[in-house]
Amino acid sequence: MVGMWQTDLRIELSEDERHELEQLDRSLTAPHRAVVRAQTIVLLAAGLSVSGVARQVGRGRRIVRKWGMRFQKKRVHGLLDLHRSGRPPRFSPEVERTWPISSHAPRSLS
Repeated sequence: MVGMWQTDLRIELSEDERHELEQLDRSLTAPHRAVVRAQTIVLLAAGLSVSGVARQVGRGRRIVRKWGMRFQKKRVHGLLDLHRSGRPPRFSPEVERTWPISSHAPRSLS
């Protein structure tokens, strides 16, 4: 027996998924949360335990399990943020695009 706690979280990646996740893992311009999620899945697919992955990516076991389960259900699309409720926009995107960036000229620095 490997450990006291066992998990049924088994991840197998296709070549395309592995390539996409490793590319995201090495990205310097992707949001940090996306990089950590990609690292999490790659490490789980490599056979590390949930606890081992949690230590390596600096997240809790619950979070590692969450992203692992979402990946199992929805694959790479499961790693995207879900829509969150919030205050509705006051103006439509079409109206916002017509606004000038600034309503007055900038002051000089001298």
